[in-house]
Amino acid sequence: MGFSSCPDTGRSRRKSLERIEQENGAQRLKRTLGPVQLTMLGVGSTIGAGIYVMTGTAAANYAGPSILLSFIVAGLACLFTALSYGELASAMPVSGSAYTYAYVSMGEACAWGVGWLLLLEYGISCAGVAAGFSGYAVSLLQDFGIQIPHALTTTTLQVIFDSAGRHISGGGQLDLVGAFSILVVTGLLILGVKESLRINTAIVFLKVGVLAVFVGVGLWQIHPAYWTPFIPPHEGGFRYGIPGIFRAASIIFFAYVGFEAVSTASSEARNPRRDIPVGIILSLLICTAVYMIVAAVLIGVVPWKLLDVADPLAVAVNAMHQPWLAFFVKIGAVIGLCSVLFGLLYAQSRIFFAMAEDGLLMPLFCKLHPRYCTPWIGTILLGVVVAIATATLPIDIIGDLVSLGTATAFGIVCFTVIWIRNTAPDFPRTFSVPGGGFTVKGIWIGYAPLLGILFCLIMAAPLFVDMIFALFSGDPVPATLLAVYCGIGWASYRFYGRKHSRLGRELAD
Repeated sequence: MGFSSCPDTGRSRRKSLERIEQENGAQRLKRTLGPVQLTMLGVGSTIGAGIYVMTGTAAANYAGPSILLSFIVAGLACLFTALSYGELASAMPVSGSAYTYAYVSMGEACAWGVGWLLLLEYGISCAGVAAGFSGYAVSLLQDFGIQIPHALTTTTLQVIFDSAGRHISGGGQLDLVGAFSILVVTGLLILGVKESLRINTAIVFLKVGVLAVFVGVGLWQIHPAYWTPFIPPHEGGFRYGIPGIFRAASIIFFAYVGFEAVSTASSEARNPRRDIPVGIILSLLICTAVYMIVAAVLIGVVPWKLLDVADPLAVAVNAMHQPWLAFFVKIGAVIGLCSVLFGLLYAQSRIFFAMAEDGLLMPLFCKLHPRYCTPWIGTILLGVVVAIATATLPIDIIGDLVSLGTATAFGIVCFTVIWIRNTAPDFPRTFSVPGGGFTVKGIWIGYAPLLGILFCLIMAAPLFVDMIFALFSGDPVPATLLAVYCGIGWASYRFYGRKHSRLGRELAD
């Protein structure tokens, strides 16, 4: 039958590779995407908030000029994971990404947990990207003499830092600009993926072109003295030094999540076994190169201690005394962040589609539009929820949680490669992780997936340390949010997903 006959527990409900093949043949989405569109989806989903917002903060607070090493550390973690994604996508060309892979290797309960983490990675992170969009869009409108009231560009809840620590305050305001951007992108997703990705491809070329102009102008105004000392002296905790490099890497790790969106397009790729690995790896390499080049120019133009702002590129442009370039940078940020929102919402809607097809979510998430053949009701519901979160919730307190969820999902992907190589070594795959591996008591362990797991642990460790330190320092907000989020996920599976699981019903029959 293509599934396990083990006792009916969440962990024993595993999909077999044969079942994955059957589902791939019966999938209902249109296969319209080629390798160029998939690569542009990955680049468009990745180059955004990381370069326009997070680079400056990570450099100013943790790494200084050695932020370039942080990009390498985060990039290596993603590279080993991307290779693992490539092998799994070539063997299992279905939507669902890490959720589907976990269903094969770790069972239904763990698959649900991964799907819930991916909501944190994709859906919740959209609120932070939309907040960046709101800031740049308001600044751009001001250049045209259009003033947006502060109450319409600020979230209802705000994080306040003072001598007593961190606390949350509320007010009568909503970030409607950011929420509106979410709703516009949601509408594009409903109209069709192929049509929307044509717009996305044009946006990618435009925003990369703007960054190229920034680099071209900035190269002539670099001050080499700003790069020294390359690794600032350690000041305790994760402030600078070697610890600061890894803490900064865990922050900008969030900026890399977009390349994973390519794997969620497997059900809409024309030749997924070939094109998905190409799109994943190529988009990651392009984005890493762009990140490092722009960051090197940014730090060379402005002293890194001045970059702890929401718009570090704008600060650099002002230092260049090029008003015309400031306009182009803002245009690039506004348009570029739109493409990131598109990629993140697209990926989340397809993961929910896969989970609903499996019965773990309500059927409305996999109901297709009669004309556009897109999961339109689920996409609308997701867009509305994310828009509300964007308008009301501060991103400050959930940014680390997003990176934590990403690292966990990536680690499971790498583990799944090892699992499938041992349980189904002869299963056809058009791409395999390079580098080989070694055997321990008859169990094959690949070097690339093992390194991927190791780097994911390196990414997660500083986040856990900071969270525990904050808890014992009288700031329980991050730990509480994580506990509440996990609790809601557990209850959703326990009282709905487990009872409505298609695989569970088949096992019962």
